[in-house]
Amino acid sequence: MFIERTSVGLDVHARSIVGCGLDSVTGQVSQRRLVPTSEAVMDWLRQLPAPVAVAYEAGPTGFGLARQLSTAGVRCVVVAPSKLQRPAGDRVKTDARDALHLARLLRMDQIVEVRVPSESQEAARDLVRAREDTRGDLMRCRHRLSKLLLRHGIVYSGGQAWTGVHETWLRSQRFVHRGVRLTFEAELEAMLLTRDRRDRLDKAITEMATEDEYAPVVRRLGCLRGVSVLTAFGLAVEIGDWHRFTGATIGAYLGLVPGPAT
Repeated sequence: MFIERTSVGLDVHARSIVGCGLDSVTGQVSQRRLVPTSEAVMDWLRQLPAPVAVAYEAGPTGFGLARQLSTAGVRCVVVAPSKLQRPAGDRVKTDARDALHLARLLRMDQIVEVRVPSESQEAARDLVRAREDTRGDLMRCRHRLSKLLLRHGIVYSGGQAWTGVHETWLRSQRFVHRGVRLTFEAELEAMLLTRDRRDRLDKAITEMATEDEYAPVVRRLGCLRGVSVLTAFGLAVEIGDWHRFTGATIGAYLGLVPGPAT
């Protein structure tokens, strides 16, 4: 429920922040373009009729601003962009209009919030997403390597690929043309380095999963068939607060979470 006097919408970018404050008593609108620091935002908020509540869209700038404003005693709401209501037919999009729109929605309690993680939770989430990115990189490296060999009529038939035996077979390949040999060596090196990076991240995640903050949830999820430590930890850090879901909504959310670690 909105109980503050002034609702503020912030359109946050890497190099600037456009703020719009709406005084619910007088109806006065205040706008300001700010440098993207919490100090600049707080200095401007102090000039507005108190108390103040702030809203901005979740995005690549993260949750640092929300945590800093909350620490300073300002209620800050981070908006789910996919749930943001926009007027029908409104195709004019500027920073100032977006900020004013957020301020109005906040004043009318028509905002769907996203959960703001702690710094440690966000760091763990970064680790899980780095692992997922590395998994994708490894798949692409393996694809390029296998298709390079296929173009030259070389197909592995010694069992399952990407095992120790397969790696020995890869290292035994020889090529007549220098260009092909250098390409193969580069692709093989990229694959091995990416695999090692994935293994390091796996080890770090496995160690972090034993910490008190995550261990209880990871243990419970690990009781489910097919759920590994990596998958359980990924779910734990991405979902965070399980009480915000019901049996009907958790399935839809899990469809957006990166798949099981491989």
